[in-house]
Amino acid sequence: MIASKKVLRFKYIFFDLIGSFTAWFLFHLYRKQIIEKPILGDDVGVLLDTNVIIGLIVIPLFWVMILFFFGFYRDVFQRSRLKELGVSISVTFLGVILIFFLLLLDDFVPSYRGYYRLFFTLLSLQFFFTYIPRLLLTSYTIRQIRSKKIYFPTLIVGNGDKALQVLNEVLGAKKSQGNHLVGYISVGQVTNEKLIELLPCLGNLSDLRGVVKKHQVEELILAIDQKDNKLMGKIVNDIFDLNVVVKAIPSMYDILIGRVRMSAIFGVPLMQISFDLMPVWQQRIKRVIDVASSVLALVILFPLNAIIAIAIKLSSRGPVFYSQERVGQYGKPFNIYKFRTMTIDAEKDGPALSTKHDKRITRIGRFLRKTRLDEIPNFWNVLKGEMSLVGPRPERQFYIDKIVEKAPHYLHLQKVRPGITSWGQVKFGYAENVDQMVERLKFDLIYIENMSLYVDFKILIYTIITVFKGKGV
Repeated sequence: MIASKKVLRFKYIFFDLIGSFTAWFLFHLYRKQIIEKPILGDDVGVLLDTNVIIGLIVIPLFWVMILFFFGFYRDVFQRSRLKELGVSISVTFLGVILIFFLLLLDDFVPSYRGYYRLFFTLLSLQFFFTYIPRLLLTSYTIRQIRSKKIYFPTLIVGNGDKALQVLNEVLGAKKSQGNHLVGYISVGQVTNEKLIELLPCLGNLSDLRGVVKKHQVEELILAIDQKDNKLMGKIVNDIFDLNVVVKAIPSMYDILIGRVRMSAIFGVPLMQISFDLMPVWQQRIKRVIDVASSVLALVILFPLNAIIAIAIKLSSRGPVFYSQERVGQYGKPFNIYKFRTMTIDAEKDGPALSTKHDKRITRIGRFLRKTRLDEIPNFWNVLKGEMSLVGPRPERQFYIDKIVEKAPHYLHLQKVRPGITSWGQVKFGYAENVDQMVERLKFDLIYIENMSLYVDFKILIYTIITVFKGKGV
């Protein structure tokens, strides 16, 4: 049967809820009967009161949330039992520490050793009742995959000797890795005649996205010769927004952007290309910071927004806000919102970038641009999930097409949400033409390669300095 990630993910969540419920209930009995009863005697209290019932509901949800936060429920078919053990120990230890300091420090204990007993008892119970079901489920799933009872559609991109090599390894493997080959995509090289006999050709590179969707492909294997580095880069760039696992020949490592982990499948080592530019837990925190900061900014800055709105109205004819279609993550268009800083007929002759002494910019608009206050409405885009606080500035499709002609790697910026501020914006400032856009591009590409919460905080600090110094263009 075709693998269902949703069903397997639900099973992991279900068993984690049941295991956490059981662990917390047994821990509650331990606290009452072993720790508190020798001290309080008959005054130990009832075993099931309102607080206990609330705990039995909230604590399991807490564990599922923390596991989700660390990305535990992603890639449920790409699990290593050894790695799962390490993650389970780490997350359980962290979660118990949080629970201990939030809920257990005020417990009645005969001595400080009682706290150690509480800590390690909860740690042991939580680990045992969640990890054991998890291990059994993972082991069962691996057996189902290896016996070909669970499989997922796989597409080979390539039609030469390497594609045939991959095919032979799949067909000759004693233990299946779950890959069911649906066909191959021709990349223009000479097609291996034997490959034609064994596997159907489903189209060429221009058909790749359509084939993935039509056949519900879950894995792509890039089997392209080393001399086709540019072609490999183009393929990776075209499919980075598709929800598929991508693997490639190890020798292609240097031309791929992103973190890559090695995995040996089919008896031949292939690299699994990860499109996660930050660890999952940092991605979650980044989004939490985005939402919290946006809500806070929109509330606190409301009086300032009112003053800016009045100033714009008094200084020039036209609306207070300005919206424009930009291209966001994965190439999806969205409307960006800003305070209007130009005259209403600023682009009557077509798209045009602003310059340092642009006459189209209004008097109040020049001040707003220098202080970056014109971008306050961007917080609404952040709240909607279209943008982030930090990320490459979004551009219009008109200029993206011009940039790509000179720098095709620009499309790598679309791997992430665009931002209110960026390293390119801080280091380079506003671009006045396409050449300057290309020049600014290198800063944003370096940012993507080094994405982290630490880098984001540094960029935010420099942005705040720019705002107070009024050094925006």
